Amino acid sequence: MNSASHYDVAIIGAGMSGLAAGIRLAHFGKRVCIFERHNAPGGLNGFYSLGGRRYDVGLHAMTNFVRPGVKGTPLGKLLRQLRIDRDEFALCEQKQSRIAFGPQGGTSLRFTNDFAVLESEVAQRFPAQIDGFRRLVGAVRAYDDVSLDAPAESARAVVRRHVTDPLLEDMLFCPVMYYGSATERDLEFGQFVIMFKALFLEGFARPFDGVRVIIRVLLEKFRAAGGERRMQCGVRALRAHAGRATALVLDDGSEVTADHVLSSIGAPETEVLISDQSKIPNPQSQFFTGALTFVETITILDCPPAALGWGEDTIVFFNDSDRFDYVRSADQVDLRSGVICIPNNFDYGPGRALPEGIFRCTCLASYDRWAHLPEETYRADKARWYAAIQRSAQRFLPPAPAGAFARATVTTDMFTPRTITRFTGHFGGAIYGSPVKHRQGRTALANVYLCGTDQGFLGIVGAMLSGISMANFHILQKG
Repeated sequence: MNSASHYDVAIIGAGMSGLAAGIRLAHFGKRVCIFERHNAPGGLNGFYSLGGRRYDVGLHAMTNFVRPGVKGTPLGKLLRQLRIDRDEFALCEQKQSRIAFGPQGGTSLRFTNDFAVLESEVAQRFPAQIDGFRRLVGAVRAYDDVSLDAPAESARAVVRRHVTDPLLEDMLFCPVMYYGSATERDLEFGQFVIMFKALFLEGFARPFDGVRVIIRVLLEKFRAAGGERRMQCGVRALRAHAGRATALVLDDGSEVTADHVLSSIGAPETEVLISDQSKIPNPQSQFFTGALTFVETITILDCPPAALGWGEDTIVFFNDSDRFDYVRSADQVDLRSGVICIPNNFDYGPGRALPEGIFRCTCLASYDRWAHLPEETYRADKARWYAAIQRSAQRFLPPAPAGAFARATVTTDMFTPRTITRFTGHFGGAIYGSPVKHRQGRTALANVYLCGTDQGFLGIVGAMLSGISMANFHILQKG
């Protein structure tokens, strides 16, 4: 660290988008520094150590996977722009995943990284809908999801022009929303397209060693390009004059200056830095905080989950209600729907297997019902909901022998909306940020730009592409 006081570009946040933007800018000779309040990079897709184990945060799978040689995809663009060889990410494909609806998952759609599998499943389960489904896929393929000027339109409205069965509609929306939507019940069609392509037309993959492989590659590229990174060094305010940021005030009170500022911490969080207020923006603000947040449980097992009879499903998206209701939970946790992730069930190649079993469950939650609990109550509620989430999720898997899951459990952990805000700074524990996206990344200050979730590109690959796109659009193309 050279502790310079002026940079061409200051980047707030060392998440995926901030790191990618930093690499892109440093490659073109910009003097760049990333400021990160916490002690670890990765943001919403980082990892942490507990009891000698490393746990991924956020990463169920890296979406947008395509096999070598496939042209014109987000993954290919990302690798090219950041000068990364695809082997450096060491991505291993999913085996198979499912969307399971009904009290015991009686209606299901299987999908893999081969889109023909999902198409055949829809044709078999919903024969009257297959022509409409194919028309929808055509509309998705034709949509320009990287345009920064695309008009907003309801995804539900577009989908219903092609798919008339509410059950199929909800089954398609469930994975798309759980993996990227900041909007309750609906989302903008461009966002739907991004996630539909990422999940179904492309696919899931994971490095054998998890998200830290991706972070390590990004850090190495940033360092090699000459970028500077200040960890445990947050930005608490942006000083402004004549509509431009003139200085970044750091947590210790010192100041640095930069010609441009890229903020990856979220739109409402950035608005607070600009307005120098100590309160969360209200819903009337154009940068209001999202309502959607989650809890996630992680269970370490002494055997692969397949040994409990749970098969080769990599990810299971489940819902037990007549309609899929993607909203802020009325209770601390909403058990009606969720996501099961089994990291063991990626194809790591012959003779390669994770050393322990991992079983992860994610459900919608309420930030307000977790945020201010006394510590003793908080811990007790976590234990109670951990057990309830396991019971709910296992309804959508083949029955395991009585007591087998408990006997196989080595250790557990659970994060809540309160954890999310504590370690990421995201208001309201909002994983996917504000429901209002800012495709051009503009803020009230002419030289401060958003990148990441609130700019509008979703997922891990999307976050990195957001950082690249905003660096290109606002800084490199102008300079």
